[in-house]
Amino acid sequence: MPVNLSAPNPAELLPIAGVRIGIAEAGVRKANRKDLTVFLLDEGATVAGVFTQNRFCAAPVQVCREHLAQAGNRVRALVINTGNANAGTGADGLRRARETCDALALQLNVAREQVLPFSTGVIMEPLPHDRIIAGLPAALADAKSGASGAQWLRAAEGIMTTDTLPKAISARADIGGATVNITGISKGAGMIRPNMATMLGYLATDAKLSPTVARQLAFELAEGSFNRVTVDGDTSTNDSFVLIASNQAVHAEITSLDSAEGRALKTALLAVARQLAQALVRDGEGATKFITVRVEGGRTAEECRLAAYAIAHSPLVKTAFYASDPNLGRILAAVGYAGITDLDQGGIDLYLDDVHVAVQGGRHPNYREEDGQRVMKQSEITVRVVLGRGQAVDTVWTCDFSHDYVSINADYRS
Repeated sequence: MPVNLSAPNPAELLPIAGVRIGIAEAGVRKANRKDLTVFLLDEGATVAGVFTQNRFCAAPVQVCREHLAQAGNRVRALVINTGNANAGTGADGLRRARETCDALALQLNVAREQVLPFSTGVIMEPLPHDRIIAGLPAALADAKSGASGAQWLRAAEGIMTTDTLPKAISARADIGGATVNITGISKGAGMIRPNMATMLGYLATDAKLSPTVARQLAFELAEGSFNRVTVDGDTSTNDSFVLIASNQAVHAEITSLDSAEGRALKTALLAVARQLAQALVRDGEGATKFITVRVEGGRTAEECRLAAYAIAHSPLVKTAFYASDPNLGRILAAVGYAGITDLDQGGIDLYLDDVHVAVQGGRHPNYREEDGQRVMKQSEITVRVVLGRGQAVDTVWTCDFSHDYVSINADYRS
């Protein structure tokens, strides 16, 4: 069961002017499931994307990068399938991704490069693009109803793989005296380790953004949210995060993130992106606990992240949390091998929530194991490490490893 996460209420999801969504059952991998989603964007929308750093990236990632470079500010559609990643498929995979774009472009009377393809699912299997192409008319017909809260929720369902719940969040913000809507969806429960933004994520707003600001904002949003979560340390071949600005709100175009309007919009978008990112961890495969790892006192934020990810990725740490076993030397050991070459262990303090576990690199004289176990039995836990080297701080969110994680991934293709 997800950790303190419930299904979205469609009544709380906001439509985004200039964005329509259609969902269909194309039978990509399994019958009778939503597995094909299209986003249709009115002319004038601004789109920016951030993609996986996995060098074995999927065909749709390669095509998306090409099309964004070619189309500039003229993207008109996204086509997303679940059930098949179209990764590890070579030149044939690229051909199938492009033919899918061609088919949707033809029906929309736009150019191929104005369509961005996305896939998620099993790696190294040919994409059944004929089924996707055959399902496009149904998805386009469904898009005629617009992009209500119900449509956003169905889209969140339509991109799921091993997720147990759809992930969708909305918010409003006041930008330059105008009310701006924000809605986002994401998917991901395993193969989650961000080297950009982990998973598939789509964040839309009706705010007016210049293309330059949209690109900068997409990167900074990913860095502050999806690049701070991990389930299992595996960077997917298909990770993609897309920011859509339909540019239909009634405020002046934002041309700088340093402006009051730019700062306000970034704050609102980042809050939604972080909730979407944290939802991936809460719904991590087999997760029973949501863990915040905060590292303070580093010389740089980068070394804080090194230590935080060393803790968050450690199978020994993660299984100890699952068992509620305060074997906390595992956390200190992870900090020690994180890659901070001149780290002085005598300056390190460790806390579990309010419990001071270690001081100056050794067990705190007042620490009692029953206090550590009390915290580790909670469903939400904060690990705080103080390096004693400077003023930098960074935070990562992760989950525990349970028996179910092994079972889910052992049976994934069954």
